[in-house]
Amino acid sequence: MNSISRRQFVMQSGAAGLMAGSAIRPGRSQSSPNETVRIAVMGIRSRGGALAENFAKLPNVSVATLCDADENLLPKAISEVQKAGGKTPKGETDIRRVLDNKEIDAVVIAAPNHWHALATIWACQAGKDVYVEKPVSWCISEGRMMVDAARKHDRIVQVGTQNRTRPLIQSAVDYVQSGKLGKVYMIKCLVFRPRESIGHKADGAVPRGVHYDLWTGPAALRPFNENRFHYNWHWFWETGNGETGNNGPHYTDIARWILNKNEHPVRAQSMGNVDVHDTDQETPTTQISLLEYSDKTRVQIEVRNWYTNSEEGVRMGLLVYGSEGWMRINSDDWATFFGRKDEPGPKMSEDEANARVETLNARGTGETPHLLNFIDCVRSRKRQDLKAELLGGHYSTAMCHLSNIAYRTRRQLIFDSPKEEFISDADANRYLIRNYRPPFVPSRNV
Repeated sequence: MNSISRRQFVMQSGAAGLMAGSAIRPGRSQSSPNETVRIAVMGIRSRGGALAENFAKLPNVSVATLCDADENLLPKAISEVQKAGGKTPKGETDIRRVLDNKEIDAVVIAAPNHWHALATIWACQAGKDVYVEKPVSWCISEGRMMVDAARKHDRIVQVGTQNRTRPLIQSAVDYVQSGKLGKVYMIKCLVFRPRESIGHKADGAVPRGVHYDLWTGPAALRPFNENRFHYNWHWFWETGNGETGNNGPHYTDIARWILNKNEHPVRAQSMGNVDVHDTDQETPTTQISLLEYSDKTRVQIEVRNWYTNSEEGVRMGLLVYGSEGWMRINSDDWATFFGRKDEPGPKMSEDEANARVETLNARGTGETPHLLNFIDCVRSRKRQDLKAELLGGHYSTAMCHLSNIAYRTRRQLIFDSPKEEFISDADANRYLIRNYRPPFVPSRNV
């Protein structure tokens, strides 16, 4: 952990956190593929609901508990999981009670971003393995604390960057890393995702069945507002990370994978605005960020949430630039082009990539291979076999955090990668940490 986050962490931790001490229990190790892995899912409204159903369909996996601070969501989600897996999960509203259950082996975290780190740390301390959605953290110091907790308690932690197990993306990365594009000097990550304005809404009463204190967790407790609640929490700095932090990690992860970078960029700059919309939204609807590594390789992240053209047919994907040619990586294909005349080179569709993987039908399609990879590693205890392990997720997520910090400070920033702090910049460094709201605080014993 960098020196800044450690000072803040120790100062805020106090004598003990709720999940420290006697609450920490060793997790069970599934040595047999026939032994059932019992899972709890935290956050079930959207992404978590889909994950719960998909995990429930896997052989010898039981979704035993669904946890959400909005208990209105539980009946439907429980019914859907029962249909998918044939077993009826228990409903719960407080993740702390879930982690106290010795029968739970792993926790899937799909709650809002501000809960990702704390829930992961608590789960690791409680002896649970973790599948955490992107972005892995709300701020950079949280990502490092998560890695520390996973290592200390020997936990398996998979990140929900499912492109790591997609044959199409694997083939694209393999092609670039083979050197056929020459030396890669820049990658553009495109997130052109249309969004409607959330408009303006007044504060109001907490809806019946919503445990708002639990939903808020480590964030500052503000009056309830529908615009800061379900899904729209993405667009407020206290709980979300904007579109750059929402969809950006999918593509920064591929860019970092192509470049084989296990470090942070050393320079960051960003500009943008809340364009077009008359809205309560705080995070930008248009944003362009540029990150530079120590070897001068650059990654650009561009967000557009309103009317826009595509770039070379790509709206959600990447453009990879090398000294010999460039590659377009789209949602369902990739293609290469060479020389001054952009002469077409090798290309591949998703169907073609899938057909080349002999074990695909046995392992399933879509995100099933990603979930199975996690379950396999829960059983084997081989962290090195994870396709999207936590440390890599931390690096990919931090690229988006650096972009947002540059946007919020309105200037170019210089980052010390090993120390994970900005150089001689107290204003920027304050965005690296979170002020946790008691009792939702990581314990001293990470």
